[in-house]
Amino acid sequence: MLAMDQGVVEEWLSEYKTLPDSAVSAYAASLKDKGALVPALYKVIRENYSELLEPVCHQLFEFYRSGEPQLQRFTLQFLPELLWSLLSVSAARDPHTSGCIEALLLGIYNLEIVDKDGQSKVLSFTVPSLSKPSVYHEPSAIGSMALTEGALANHGLSRVVYSGPLLQRENFTAQNRFEVLTFLLLCYNAALSYMSSTSLQSLCQISSRVCICGYPRQQIRRYKGISTRMTVTSEFLVQLLTGIHYALCNGEAELGSKALDDVLYRAQLELFPEALLMGNAIKSTQQGATLKNNTKEGTRSIQVEITPTASRISRNAVTSLSIRGHRWKRHAESQEASVDGQVTPGGTTIPDISVTGATGSERLPNGDSMRPRSDGETAEAGADPRSHDSSRGQEVRRQKSVRRMVENDSSGSASVGRSQY
Repeated sequence: MLAMDQGVVEEWLSEYKTLPDSAVSAYAASLKDKGALVPALYKVIRENYSELLEPVCHQLFEFYRSGEPQLQRFTLQFLPELLWSLLSVSAARDPHTSGCIEALLLGIYNLEIVDKDGQSKVLSFTVPSLSKPSVYHEPSAIGSMALTEGALANHGLSRVVYSGPLLQRENFTAQNRFEVLTFLLLCYNAALSYMSSTSLQSLCQISSRVCICGYPRQQIRRYKGISTRMTVTSEFLVQLLTGIHYALCNGEAELGSKALDDVLYRAQLELFPEALLMGNAIKSTQQGATLKNNTKEGTRSIQVEITPTASRISRNAVTSLSIRGHRWKRHAESQEASVDGQVTPGGTTIPDISVTGATGSERLPNGDSMRPRSDGETAEAGADPRSHDSSRGQEVRRQKSVRRMVENDSSGSASVGRSQY
């Protein structure tokens, strides 16, 4: 560590201790103007054996315990790097060098799981309805949804999922490590819009390292750090993907894409369905899409599909006018699809049928007529085969009814002749 960076950190450590309570807010607002402070603090955190690491962790905890939102966000921006320091030291089985980092992370965790009165928090999450747009889906892209009685009854109702209360933790163990780290990432993701580009880059880098260390992909990425595999959970990867998704849309497209691929790679190896589902969903939204907000400055956001406007609605949409036009067209086709024969007052066409049951024109066994057709009939039959089939079916039914009438007349005449005889 350079002497200049060390001087910046030491000055930062000393000036906060002498501040009165009334000047904390003004001091928090002035931290963003100290451009050399944040890079110097990153160097201290990355050097596990630095003498300044313990006082830095202690002051970051004091920032978070003060309750000032800007000071809390200043501490949270270093959370990805703190997580990596803890995990790398745990993988190397050298826990004595991470005592101050463990204390800082546990302190933030224990502060976040209780409210101002010291009571345990119960977090609530609203599950989005498919019938209403959200960050992750658009109803118009899903297609038509059946308006059943159950769907109408549940329309407008929201499902709420609760989490907590969480237990206080005094130290890290193999059983509770990722429970604590996942909750800390949840707190970090809640303040993503306030995080700097350096913090987002750190998040993407540690996501890749955690997922590829000890696997063949580490050689592809040319990462020469530790080569020990790190245990992860599906919930932990989901929280990483949340931050990666935000980084992808806010100026970190290259690092974010690599981190997304690495997380999906690890999720496939571990067979984590939640991480696979979310990661593939994020990846599918990025394919073929241009990130409009792919800049490191300006308003931070996540790219989503907006609700279609009137100009984007299909011209084939069913309206009352189209229904009337469709009925008129069918009526006109039924009037034009007439055959040789007589027309009744009701508009029904009756073909000429002989006593033997054959029509005026000779027919094939399959019911097709051998009478040559005109050009108009040929075009009409080729244009709408359904109208041709329906008219042919009507004609067959008329033939059967006429045959029954003829048979009844014949049987009646035969009975009269026998009676006279």
